[in-house]
Amino acid sequence: MEGAASRPQGLSAYIAVTAAYWTFMLTDGALRMLVLLHFHTLGFSPIQLAYLFVLYEVMGVVTNLCAGWIAARFGLNSTLYAGLALQIAALLALAALNPAWGVGASVLFVMTVQGASGVAKDLAKMSAKSAVKLLAPEADGTLFRWVAWLTGSKNAVKGLGFLLGTVLLGLFGFKASVLAMGVALGLVLLTLAALMPTGLPKGKKGAKFREVFSKNRNINRLSAARVFLFGARDVWFVVGIPIYFYAVLSDGTVEGNRAAFFQIGGFMALWIIGYGAVQAWAPRLLAARGRGIAQTARIAAHWTLGLATIPVVLTLAAIVFGGQGGLTPILIVGLLLFGFVFAVNSSVHSYLILAFSQADRVTMDVGFYYMSNAAGRLIGTLLSGVSYQIGGLPLCLGTATAMVLLSYFFARRMAAGAAATRRP
Repeated sequence: MEGAASRPQGLSAYIAVTAAYWTFMLTDGALRMLVLLHFHTLGFSPIQLAYLFVLYEVMGVVTNLCAGWIAARFGLNSTLYAGLALQIAALLALAALNPAWGVGASVLFVMTVQGASGVAKDLAKMSAKSAVKLLAPEADGTLFRWVAWLTGSKNAVKGLGFLLGTVLLGLFGFKASVLAMGVALGLVLLTLAALMPTGLPKGKKGAKFREVFSKNRNINRLSAARVFLFGARDVWFVVGIPIYFYAVLSDGTVEGNRAAFFQIGGFMALWIIGYGAVQAWAPRLLAARGRGIAQTARIAAHWTLGLATIPVVLTLAAIVFGGQGGLTPILIVGLLLFGFVFAVNSSVHSYLILAFSQADRVTMDVGFYYMSNAAGRLIGTLLSGVSYQIGGLPLCLGTATAMVLLSYFFARRMAAGAAATRRP
């Protein structure tokens, strides 16, 4: 990697990367809700809906494994531009979906296009997160604040995307919505290419693909904790909760379906926006300034253990109340609380991966870490459809509990390893 940029150049490049990432995630969140609710109304089962997102997550695993090396070899600009361009292609391809196709053909087509979107998302994510490590000033606490702001604001924007997707679907339909997003993202890409300031490294020819795999035990343990943390979220978030709320809120009429879309999209947007706001606030909440890496790693383990109590309570509530109306407000409150604690965990993880990484291999470490993130989402996505179809909401939430506990096991080992590493 080339030398660090000066602070003004670094800040302007950080702002440009953040703006591009915001726009990308707005379309990513909207597309998730468009696909989920559009195909649910066409009669797809929970497992079939989960299939639509499987290749998206699989390609996230593959992309993150390769993207770190690609960025190290060809530069962060190239991976950021490629991510935006590929998302545009995916949106335009979805507009060609033919309603006359059978279920099998539709699932295969959407899976393939979602796979391309998964590649796009993780190219953009790896580029943006790696840029923070390289552009942030070395002042006390600045790295944690910058990465928390990027991650938190991104998720708030993605939450708005969830709401945008449901509004677009209700007002304009599926095809017009994806075409409009594709055109808007194309304008952003052209603007970014014209105005991107200097400050991002250009890559180096000597980067080897085998260097992607980390030899740092703390990074490996953090990555394992990340797998189960995000699996615990997506096991209820992807299919279970949206379909449960649709069953509770919709009366089967066109107007009832539209109202249900807006309410579901509103809740999912509120959850993601709140999650993002807490992520951005986490450094102040935890009084992170002056804390060492080992102490921050211990905080991650403690907050993960606290997170496990929430799905336990929600699982018991789902068993006791079943499909009765009293369950819905309990779920709303419980899942918002889950989002708060989950966001603190996620923000600390995002800081730790950069803190554990060395500047000369940051793209590879970040790529490996987000490969684990994508693996967790993949596991959660599959289990979301399967568990909801087999055991309904109680099994979804019970599975989430088990995955949080597994995340805690690895987070605790990471904290112990960080403490041992930092001892004189």
